[in-house]
Amino acid sequence: MKKLLAALALAALASPALAGQCPMMMGQIEEALAAGTGDEAARTAAAALLEEGRALHDAGDHAGSEAKLGEAKALLGIA
Repeated sequence: MKKLLAALALAALASPALAGQCPMMMGQIEEALAAGTGDEAARTAAAALLEEGRALHDAGDHAGSEAKLGEAKALLGIA
């Protein structure tokens, strides 16, 4: 029981930390799009993934958001 409670407490503390990555990633993608990074097809796809990632973040699905935002970054060739 103590292990379960410890795991739940750790998960509750980790969730806000993960949420902090999404806005940073969104900013990187927005900057790359504004700078015209990548070809038109990559920018279009990355913009769609950015919006999906933003919606997932707003819904509280930070892991899903980071996955979509990571895909967008990869398309644009940014780290």
